[in-house]
Amino acid sequence: MADSIQFPYQAVQNTQGETALRPMLPISLTYGGNAVQVMGLLDTGADVNVLPYPLGLALEANWLGQKTPLHLSGNLAHYEARGIILTVSIGVLPPARLAFAWTKHETVPLLLGQVNFFAEFDVCFFRSQGMFEVSSRKPQVK
Repeated sequence: MADSIQFPYQAVQNTQGETALRPMLPISLTYGGNAVQVMGLLDTGADVNVLPYPLGLALEANWLGQKTPLHLSGNLAHYEARGIILTVSIGVLPPARLAFAWTKHETVPLLLGQVNFFAEFDVCFFRSQGMFEVSSRKPQVK
């Protein structure tokens, strides 16, 4: 099993229609036996992981069944959000259970943030080389 996996930065169009390189991570999300393959934006400035509304529906999650209301900030502050736990798989790395703020926003990208993606995975960015590396959290030595 690999200790880490390298990924290239992906060219994406920004809101002005210009191409920009972003650290987009191919992942599998699983909930209740349903799985989807998606690209998630690694966002070190995001406090929480954010799941767009359509992805939750694709996983057949029940919006009304998620009883934990969340309050997001910034450009997502005006959208209702609920907490949901998903299993995330990245290539051959061990899967991890991650908490997401499932937002009613329709077009926000899947965001992988501090709580708790960056608590479960280590990431090294090599922007000048156009790549980044992801590894599983290592057990602490006592």
